Amino acid sequence: MTEAMVIQIFREALILAIKLAGPLLLISMIVGLVIAILQAATQVHEQTLTFVPKALTIVVLLLLMAPMMISSCNEFLVRIFELINQISRQTTMGVG
Repeated sequence: MTEAMVIQIFREALILAIKLAGPLLLISMIVGLVIAILQAATQVHEQTLTFVPKALTIVVLLLLMAPMMISSCNEFLVRIFELINQISRQTTMGVG
């Protein structure tokens, strides 16, 4: 396994992490901003008013995005196992 392959795998893992966490973080920030604006306008500063809508939004988003998230993780995992298989074949053949 070369250094370039390790860097490529690491890059793919980071992109996958951003792809999976990005929408959740973005929606959570948007909901938090909307709630903060409403709290500033109404002068009601209750901590649970920000937590509950964010939590519900994230749960709904996770339910909607779960199939895409699982398939993305599955594709990455299959790729990693294929690379492991290639490396083990090269090692047993004495080419590594």
